[in-house]
Amino acid sequence: MTNADATTPKPPRFAIVDIARGVAIVGMVVYHFFWDLSYLRFFPVDVGYDPGWVAFARTLLASFLLLVGVGLVLGHGRAIRWRAFWKRFAMVATGALAITVATFFAFPDSFVYFGVLHAIALFSLMALPFLRAPLWLVVAVAAIFIGLPLVYSDPMFDHKVWSWIGFWVVPPPANDLVPVFPWFGVVLLGVLATRLILASSLAERLATITARGPILRSLALAGRWSLVIYLVHQPLLLGVLYPFALWLQPEIASRNGEFLGSCQQTCTEGGTPANLCVTYCQCGLEGVQENDLWNAIYTGRVSADEQAKLDAQNRLCSALIYPEAPLPE
Repeated sequence: MTNADATTPKPPRFAIVDIARGVAIVGMVVYHFFWDLSYLRFFPVDVGYDPGWVAFARTLLASFLLLVGVGLVLGHGRAIRWRAFWKRFAMVATGALAITVATFFAFPDSFVYFGVLHAIALFSLMALPFLRAPLWLVVAVAAIFIGLPLVYSDPMFDHKVWSWIGFWVVPPPANDLVPVFPWFGVVLLGVLATRLILASSLAERLATITARGPILRSLALAGRWSLVIYLVHQPLLLGVLYPFALWLQPEIASRNGEFLGSCQQTCTEGGTPANLCVTYCQCGLEGVQENDLWNAIYTGRVSADEQAKLDAQNRLCSALIYPEAPLPE
């Protein structure tokens, strides 16, 4: 691949790409806002498990990773501008490290060790050879990365040390986990689509699109500052919402914490790995809340109907962490 030198002009910026990135970042802020509301029990839907919200989150992630491939081709397709590339890489990698450190202290049992920024940093490096590779090779490799997890999995990849690769049966607890398989394949789709568009007359038409009007200008601006927005939006959201949660429903926060602590202690003492206990107990907490079983939990007076609900939830949570065997009691 040709290397850029000091005389290589900066590639033109497509406003439509900034606008698309802005739409994605706004969608992500909306998703995290409702995730926070759900986590703090202001929103009745479990955003982390609800199929509609999960599909929304996956769509946003796919959009971001597609745009990573788009940006790489637009910025480095003719010749890699190494100084710009490493500057951007350092910013993303530093942001990923900051998120890991922050979430380790905030959520030690489910901290982010390979989230979207970690993935973007690695995928940007991995995608460089495909910016000028034959298109058939880009298609083939993208198909392998996307398709292989559909036909292969192994419990070895359930452990954190290997989970970033993919192929897990039950993923370890993490607030954000973006494995290489299948998601690098989505970046390659962005590379492929952009190379095809640039080789066609569609590129000229897309280049004429401008950010006119306050909405499009705002979206384009958000797209250009998407990394900064990604890094600061969650601390800002939680900084506002969490004090309200403690003020408006301190008894709920305390009750949830006591339940999770007791459940996880009992679970780990029974020989179940701690990471699986986190998932199991969070599932159990959601069942208690959804079925309003707090009185049964605290008093020990359980009706036949409540016992049936507790048993059903136990089976559901056991299957979540051990799909082929129940959790030992």
